[in-house]
Amino acid sequence: MSRQNISSGAPWEPIVGYSRAVRIGNVITVSGTTATGPDGKIMAVGDLRAQTIQTIKNIEAALGKAGASLKDVVRTRIYVTNIAEWEKVGRAHGEFFGEIRPATSMVEVSKLIAPEMLVEIEAGRDSW
Repeated sequence: MSRQNISSGAPWEPIVGYSRAVRIGNVITVSGTTATGPDGKIMAVGDLRAQTIQTIKNIEAALGKAGASLKDVVRTRIYVTNIAEWEKVGRAHGEFFGEIRPATSMVEVSKLIAPEMLVEIEAGRDSW
């Protein structure tokens, strides 16, 4: 099977040795994604809802490069730095995935790779 590595250009990709998304055959997995802008800087610092929306848009862009879309997502994993604000993340996630309804989980983590990051989301899909 052929392998397609999709890069977002985030500064951490070459350091850590990962791709934003990987497609092998009909399976696509999107790495933990944050609200990183095209310039590699974190967008919407301090705004959890806006970071969640940007994160999902970044996932959507990676899926598009792999020939898929959000409607193909069967699983998301959401990592937040403050679970008390889960509803902001949940509602933003629901704006994009409300009709799709992938399996998901949301957990609190002590911190993410940069202190400005408030949320990180992974996404994946099985073959179609």
